[in-house]
Amino acid sequence: MVSNPQGFYQRLQQLSLPAQQAFMAALCERLLPNYVLYEQTTGQGDSHTLRTVLSLVWERLNVPNASIDFARQAEKLAECEPDEEDDSFGARRALDAVVSVSALLDTLQGDSPEAVLDVSRTSRAGVRAFIELTEGEVDAQKLALIIRDHPLMADENDFQDAVLETVSEPLDKAALKEVRELGRNGGVSNLGLSLEDTGA
Repeated sequence: MVSNPQGFYQRLQQLSLPAQQAFMAALCERLLPNYVLYEQTTGQGDSHTLRTVLSLVWERLNVPNASIDFARQAEKLAECEPDEEDDSFGARRALDAVVSVSALLDTLQGDSPEAVLDVSRTSRAGVRAFIELTEGEVDAQKLALIIRDHPLMADENDFQDAVLETVSEPLDKAALKEVRELGRNGGVSNLGLSLEDTGA
């Protein structure tokens, strides 16, 4: 459990840009299964493109002078967004994944100082929304306590802490591989959902 979220966000902002990008990429990896599940259940979406764009980000982190047209990748990414008309929980969490990868691309194309905070908060907000959805109708004060003490929120906070610690070390190829593995989280998303649950 993060005892001081302000201190956490401060540390995030003090990271070098490549370390921030590795942090965001790890969180995006963990959001991807939510998108894939949305695609599988609705027949909408393009998780292949989403994965490809994220792989190119990892490539750039590993090979800083790799020539990749991220403006073009951002265009492709925009096409992966769920239909605006779809206000379902699955579509919103799928959108979280696209928006987070998009924020990451912004940092590769220019100045986007808030992006790392946005991705961190987006992932936490998705967990919060999932807990609210599963808890049903309870009053706000009670819900706040449930969210605070919920195993999924504790897991989310521990995960972000672990990624922050890992990217705070010098980021050689071995460290980047470790960060990516951490993000993949054994195929389990920030909502505790696994693609294996669907037989994927």
